[in-house]
Amino acid sequence: MENYTKYKLKGNDELAALLADKDKLFVIACNKCFKEFETIDEPDCGEFEKIAAEHGKTITGSAKVDFLCNKTQTEKKLQDMIPEGTEHIFVISCGLGIQTVADGAKVPVYAASNTLNYTGHHGMALTKKRCDACAQCYLNITGGVCPIVDCSKSLVNGQCGGAKNGKCEVDPDKDCAWEKINSKLEKQGRLEEFLNQPVQLRDYSKVNFNVINEYVKSIREERFAGYYGGVHPSERKGFSEHIALERFPEPKTVVISMSQHLGAPANPIVQVGDTVKVGQKIAEAAGFISAPVHSSVSGTVVAIEPRLHATRGSEVMAVVIESDGKNTLYESVKPNKDLEDLTPDEIIEIVREAGIVGMGGAGFPTSVKLKPNKPIEAILLNGCECEPLLTADHRVLLEFADDIIYGLKAMIKTVDAQKGIIVIEDNKPDAVELMEAKIADCDNIEVVVAKTKYPQGAEKMLIKHIMGRQVPRGGLPADVGVVVSNISTVKAVSDAIQKGMPLIERVATITGEKIKKPGNYIVKIGTNVKELIDYCGGFTDDDVMVKMGGPMMGFALSDLNVPMMKGSNGIIAIDTDQTQEMSCIKCGRCVDVCPMELAPLYYAKLADEQKWQDMRDRDVMDCIECRSCEYICSSKIPLVSKIKAGKNAIREMK
Repeated sequence: MENYTKYKLKGNDELAALLADKDKLFVIACNKCFKEFETIDEPDCGEFEKIAAEHGKTITGSAKVDFLCNKTQTEKKLQDMIPEGTEHIFVISCGLGIQTVADGAKVPVYAASNTLNYTGHHGMALTKKRCDACAQCYLNITGGVCPIVDCSKSLVNGQCGGAKNGKCEVDPDKDCAWEKINSKLEKQGRLEEFLNQPVQLRDYSKVNFNVINEYVKSIREERFAGYYGGVHPSERKGFSEHIALERFPEPKTVVISMSQHLGAPANPIVQVGDTVKVGQKIAEAAGFISAPVHSSVSGTVVAIEPRLHATRGSEVMAVVIESDGKNTLYESVKPNKDLEDLTPDEIIEIVREAGIVGMGGAGFPTSVKLKPNKPIEAILLNGCECEPLLTADHRVLLEFADDIIYGLKAMIKTVDAQKGIIVIEDNKPDAVELMEAKIADCDNIEVVVAKTKYPQGAEKMLIKHIMGRQVPRGGLPADVGVVVSNISTVKAVSDAIQKGMPLIERVATITGEKIKKPGNYIVKIGTNVKELIDYCGGFTDDDVMVKMGGPMMGFALSDLNVPMMKGSNGIIAIDTDQTQEMSCIKCGRCVDVCPMELAPLYYAKLADEQKWQDMRDRDVMDCIECRSCEYICSSKIPLVSKIKAGKNAIREMK
């Protein structure tokens, strides 16, 4: 394919003039973008270093950097990259990369390359930096601040004199570019050098003013909203968001998996032939990171055997119960003491015995979260439901608001938090209005409305957006004074305390363009997925993909005879994916949208080559598998499946 990165090293005469009075140079080269991704070993800085050496210059070091114009990642790399004693930095990249380095470097930065004039993009990052591809770069003269794009009048010989209080007279919201240039040159001790420069004459025949189009301009404003990266997939929540909850009919048989949570599977404590009741414990937690399991129906245990697990694709132990249709409650299902009379330890024990786990999909035992052993400032209640199509949490917010507030108060008391924050995305205005009214008299609970963006509901993204804190690598939310919980999870905590009811049912959305009658249902744990789909009228046609969960992080189901579990927030039926995988073109979009600030394109290549240690070295274990990279990939590479393969291989490494 054509190499679309339009810059090249300056000519020998121009470089000689540029190098004349400079020494102790560090060289940075961009690995280029929008080119065929053939090898990780991209061209290096050698050609420039050779020219510099011929002129007797000392090179303090060099570095190749992926997507140099990615400001967030480049600034981090610059902190430890430049050796002490470096006096000048030379950059080989397009204008965007040069400006980005100039912003973050503490020594003068110079362009060793020319950005060529053409119609199209420079750089992959949706950065605030721009390059108009004028083919007569001024960055070496102006300290890395571009007068063409940063100055509203594109003046190249100094300021016009019309700035007021540092702001442009043409655009009062914009800083005067020439005041920034003068300030930067003065700090670098280069102002006199600039003032002695000859008058710059601009060749307008080379100018292309519309290099970066309006789409990129609008996306820039959203890219850093709350946290780095993220995407805006089509929401498609209109299928079901307006439909009130309906209780799904009593299933004749339930298959209750022993692995519905993170950690060790629960151990069955019933036998075939036993009679059980609603809310009765049928399996004990098998360790600290585990959770007990309860019967969702009254009836008879007819089997204890391996059954297909929806999200693992393999068989795991399950208890099969034939319902008697009576819904007889177990004797222990009764209200606990008032919240005011319960101690934190008593609340934790109630939550643990109720088998409550994270119901947003992760399935982490909630009782463990409630014993952080660190000071907690806030409980963040995740009501974002950022996955497209799903509306279960939205309906829980609307129909169980009082229970949510009760459960949140219980969690605040348990961890001795200063406050609770209910976070709801701005695509749910009815839920925002209701919850704000409900907490009007609560001094320590607030509602925060977040601009809709995926994957906002991920713990680390939510904490970064709302609290402005970064969970350390390998750390937990408690490390930054936060506990995060899901809307449905907190409702389950309320049920456990107020009713004594363990986690035996949940709200789930059955939706998608291929479902005849979408809806939101209260479903008993262990209910068969096929029965749910049949109740909703089945599929509109046979060309369908079914997932448990949402379209981004959900699990494709090859067999519909699997049970609903504690973390099953929805079943979606959507169009099959007919796209074919193509070769990576190194467009860098996956890097631009990764909320964990990783480089997914390398994981795909390294996984294909089975270079597991290299994947580990590139922090693949930090990936949250949100599929933002896969969603944006122009080559439709199944990045997450390759990432999962790498993670599994790394876990097996000694």
